[in-house]
Amino acid sequence: MPLHVRSIAVSIAVLCFFGLSLVGWISGLSPFTCCKRALLGAVFAYIAGVWAVKAVNAILMNAMITNQMNQEEEQARAPEDQENL
Repeated sequence: MPLHVRSIAVSIAVLCFFGLSLVGWISGLSPFTCCKRALLGAVFAYIAGVWAVKAVNAILMNAMITNQMNQEEEQARAPEDQENL
């Protein structure tokens, strides 16, 4: 079953936004500068999260398809193996 791309990417972006905001605030930057940097970081984190989740989904789907094909091949070969006994 594929993962939900949007919800995971939004969660990553929100965490990144607050993390970058906290780092900027601790560094003594102005609130506007913290907000700009955190917003840009969150946008980039969202894009990276979408790409990462889509890549994981592609890998998982490929593995599931390969597994299903292998099971079908084994089931097709099972009657032939029993006939040879």
